[in-house]
Amino acid sequence: MNVLVIGSGGREHAIVWKLRQSPSVDKLYCAPGNGGIAGQAELAPVLADDLDGLLRFARSRKIDLTVVGPEQPLVAGIVDRFEAEGMPVFGPTQAAARLEGSKVFAKEFMKRHGIPTARYRSFDAGQREQARKFVAELIPPTVVKADGLAAGKGVLICASREEANRAVDEILKERVFGEAGNQVVIEEYLEGEEASLLVLTDGTAFASLPPAQDHKRVLDGDGGKNTGGMGAYAPAPVVSRKIQAHVEKNVVMPLLAGMREERMPYRGCLYVGLMMTERGPQVLEFNCRFGDPEAQVTIPLIDGDLAHILLSVASGRLEKDAVKLHPAAAVCVVMASGGYPDRYETGKVIRGLDAVDPEKGEVVFHAGTRLQGEQLVTSGGRVLGVTAIGYANDLAGTIDAAYRIVHRIAFDGAYYRSDIGKKALRTA
Repeated sequence: MNVLVIGSGGREHAIVWKLRQSPSVDKLYCAPGNGGIAGQAELAPVLADDLDGLLRFARSRKIDLTVVGPEQPLVAGIVDRFEAEGMPVFGPTQAAARLEGSKVFAKEFMKRHGIPTARYRSFDAGQREQARKFVAELIPPTVVKADGLAAGKGVLICASREEANRAVDEILKERVFGEAGNQVVIEEYLEGEEASLLVLTDGTAFASLPPAQDHKRVLDGDGGKNTGGMGAYAPAPVVSRKIQAHVEKNVVMPLLAGMREERMPYRGCLYVGLMMTERGPQVLEFNCRFGDPEAQVTIPLIDGDLAHILLSVASGRLEKDAVKLHPAAAVCVVMASGGYPDRYETGKVIRGLDAVDPEKGEVVFHAGTRLQGEQLVTSGGRVLGVTAIGYANDLAGTIDAAYRIVHRIAFDGAYYRSDIGKKALRTA
């Protein structure tokens, strides 16, 4: 089959890398892709938010399956557009993608269907006084969220009531997030350890991938600013088999039933962001696609033809038993540009990639790279997802293997955390 992957980051490279191994794939394209993806798929000069251009390209190349990586085109309705043309596409419809596109919708949905989540209320611009009263009811820290997509910056952890009230004013009055801030969600802060469960589903049947843990903060020890993710590992021992079964029963199954009941069945990858609290797992958020960098450690653990699996999801005929998993561990360390997530320079030459050995379970997923003549250079904040796959299912050894790869790669100003996965060794 001819397959098109939409997106340009590390997540999309992981998808392309796995699809390249699928015996059912004849021709593989990525729009717009990046410097690393160029070695495994033909790049199409179409941006991920150009729905008309993507549809034209898919028609012209007789694409049999389109896999949507990022959330923006999903929330904009790309699946509806492709399905109207009879073209199979992996991802939720625009209505179902509101689980990520609107935090107010997601919280109200969880409340309607009894899905465990933090206490909350939502407010619009005319309700700032009511918002202040609710802030006064909560014990700080308090979480303030812009309703819509805000490029990963719309969630604010506020240490005091004054800081929370300022955040509400910035979002609703000063419009720092534009249209994404038409409403805010204010919720209690949940204490515990974060993890995520990615689920492949056709709307009824589902199959969970190994639970993963992302590292959002830029500095070792979970210090500094939030980022798009500085690394991840899977499986995460904080989500035991017993806890995973609990989440599937009390979160995944009620969500899928509720989406069917409300006539917007969910197909694609459901990302369940969890906090392990004293009162059990609570849902922090839903995403409507593979996480990044969680995809870089969960997709390599799938044992089978990914194209066949994704097509069965898109076609509404997923067989759960078809999704087999390697009894293995995977660790991804993000090498970022110095200064990220603030200002950083690009155009730095990347060295040492020829020392990576796929036969040893070593793979580097490109997130922010481009080809400049014959050289590969940096083009973003998160540059590479350096990943080790430990088929011996030895997490400590896989962490060491990932850092051995990191030490062979260099570019000016490269920065990475040195403690990815170490939390799991304390948990185990």
